[in-house]
Amino acid sequence: MLTSYKQYCGKLQTENRYRQLFLLPQGKAHLDFSSNDYLGLSQQPALVQAATKAGECWGAGATGSRLLSGNSELCESFEKRIAQDKGTEAALVFNSGFQANLTVLASLLDKRVLAARPLVFFDQLNHSSLYNAIFLSGAELVRYQHNDMSHLASLMQAHHLERRPKFIVAETVYGMDGDKAHLNEIVALAEEHKAFVYLDEAHATGLFGPQGYGLSTEIQFNRVPHLVMGTFSKALGVSGAYIACSRDISNYIINKTTGFVYSTAPSPLVVGAAQKAWEWVPDFQPERQTLFAMAQHLRNELSAAGFDTGLSNTHIVPVILKDEKRTLDAKLKLASQGIIVSAIRPPTVLPAQSRLRLALNTTHTEQDIEKTIAIIKTL
Repeated sequence: MLTSYKQYCGKLQTENRYRQLFLLPQGKAHLDFSSNDYLGLSQQPALVQAATKAGECWGAGATGSRLLSGNSELCESFEKRIAQDKGTEAALVFNSGFQANLTVLASLLDKRVLAARPLVFFDQLNHSSLYNAIFLSGAELVRYQHNDMSHLASLMQAHHLERRPKFIVAETVYGMDGDKAHLNEIVALAEEHKAFVYLDEAHATGLFGPQGYGLSTEIQFNRVPHLVMGTFSKALGVSGAYIACSRDISNYIINKTTGFVYSTAPSPLVVGAAQKAWEWVPDFQPERQTLFAMAQHLRNELSAAGFDTGLSNTHIVPVILKDEKRTLDAKLKLASQGIIVSAIRPPTVLPAQSRLRLALNTTHTEQDIEKTIAIIKTL
């Protein structure tokens, strides 16, 4: 049995898909484009102080699940603030985005509760946590081509006469491609076909929307039932996640979702820091605009030099090199010159779509971007 595990890893090595942990270089200057710390908040003293203050009041650990000993005024006040800023009736905090997606979506798709096996119209490039929720639930997966609203519309029309519950699942900003979902079209299709909309705002929270609270805050959902998941682990610089939804759905999750019922609540240290970051988000509008302008300049320069940056229109810029070995070699070459990027390979992306992933953040300067462009042009 152990030999099988070793052989599996060996096969990955031969395919240039083997993954290893590494430490960022210490003690010397480097530019880090591998981090999801989009607003540069993870090292802010104000968040550390907020965590310390919460810990002094509530302790280091939650001590149990929210339904046992782990509930607190700290969690409830934060959830009220999230719901207010997301324009929903309720919100709940979770330990991670993966946990929230996996267990919340799976519970919403429970065929025993819905009295039928639901149909899930699902963007092909959705995150692994969302795929795993579908597999866990046993729902019928109907994948549409990435961000292709015509394909989604045709698939939904093909199932128009079916009486089974229908769901549309999408990310609002795609973490490996750096493009935005067509939310108005998604909501319009959901209204036409009486579908539930599930949105993952992991890479949008903190950056998009009028106050920075996500692209979903720009949308009028009208009568469309929906739920939005977002994280504190990217632009907010902490860890954990939230879901924002109606009161009825929140009550259902509290009673049904295993990731909420059976998991110890997030540490008060984390909740305190995340709440401080959340409250701070609206103040970063100038920094967000500068960030997007730098990303556009990076795309323009790389495209002019013949590099494929895909459909990116956000702060996430892929450099699609297609071949796994070429991608790994490029990552190492950049690292040797002080530029840290992520090498993304299958199964995270589709075959022949390996890429360098550059995640820009508000601590990067114009000089940083120019230096990076110059070095990438030598690949």
